[in-house]
Amino acid sequence: MARATRADSFTARWRKALHRVRTAVRKSGVDYFRGDGSDWIALIGLLLTIPAITCATLLAPAWCAPTALVLPIVAGGLLLRPANLLGLYAAAATALIVESVELGPYTAGLDRVTPGAVLVVGACGLFGLLIAQFRARVGVPWRRGGTMLFDLRERIRVQSALPRLPKGWHREMALRPAGGQSFSGDFVVAARTGGGRTLEIVLTDVSGKGMDAGSRALLLSGAFGGLLGSLPPHAFLPAANGYLLRQDWDEGFATAIHLVLDLDSGDYQLLSAGHPPALQLHAGSGRWQEQSAEGPLLGVYDGAEFHPTKGSLAPGDVLMLFTDGLVETSERDIAEGMDRLTGEADRYVTTGFAGAAWHLIEAVAKDVNDDRALLLISREA
Repeated sequence: MARATRADSFTARWRKALHRVRTAVRKSGVDYFRGDGSDWIALIGLLLTIPAITCATLLAPAWCAPTALVLPIVAGGLLLRPANLLGLYAAAATALIVESVELGPYTAGLDRVTPGAVLVVGACGLFGLLIAQFRARVGVPWRRGGTMLFDLRERIRVQSALPRLPKGWHREMALRPAGGQSFSGDFVVAARTGGGRTLEIVLTDVSGKGMDAGSRALLLSGAFGGLLGSLPPHAFLPAANGYLLRQDWDEGFATAIHLVLDLDSGDYQLLSAGHPPALQLHAGSGRWQEQSAEGPLLGVYDGAEFHPTKGSLAPGDVLMLFTDGLVETSERDIAEGMDRLTGEADRYVTTGFAGAAWHLIEAVAKDVNDDRALLLISREA
């Protein structure tokens, strides 16, 4: 009985120890790939690949050349910290010396350790060390950098989401960054205020494009999202202008258009800060009308005033807000671009504008190397 108890106790202790080891290894792996843990797992793995590559080179140099050592060196530049990377380089240098001694002088054949092979391995090591030092200076491991950029992109997308509208209204937005990138200098913040009766939308175009403007767009979208709904509509653009001036950016200006729409009556106000005018389709006449408001660029000078323009959306009417990248290029002026936009939009008058935003960008400015955004608000007939 006592022997069985001792056996059970030994088995239980062994299982608990194995469980603790498995948990520790799993936690270390998770922390590593999140960027929070040590890189010793990657260091050990890469150190083990060096003797494996060395053995393969000595046994079959025609199939595994001495330059194969660049594989763990390149991986180390992406995975390891600079201090551990130097240890990996020392192991790779030792492997090259061993291969050179065992294979003989490079003059005896091309499958030896040649000066060119040493230069290739050394150059890859230098570039890997530069990458590791840059990564350490930034403080974001490479395995976390992609996650961080994805999170930033998703935050901009969530902040740009348009709220649901009551029955009888349709809204949609399309955004295409310059060069097919994931980040754009164009963004939208929107909210329903006044107990849900009023829809407020701000379409902003930050100076610059693509990745260059993405970080400023993220900062401004958060700030504008906090201001929207917290201030009266007429005070939003002055507050946004003051915020940009306080940033003191070298390239800190932006354009914006602020729509304040009464969802019960269809009446609206437009306030603009140097932004292209909106376009309204009047269902009764079938004609497009420019709706422009006066106001300077955001972030240029203090005390700027923004004067609204008023209008109303009747059943069947459509209102389009867009950035200048959609209608203006170096080869055509804004008037020509707006004519082209309205000409393409006329095709959707009879079928409805559901899903039209992306198609309009494709038709009007598919190959334009600039950020493009288009917002559609329509009132169903």
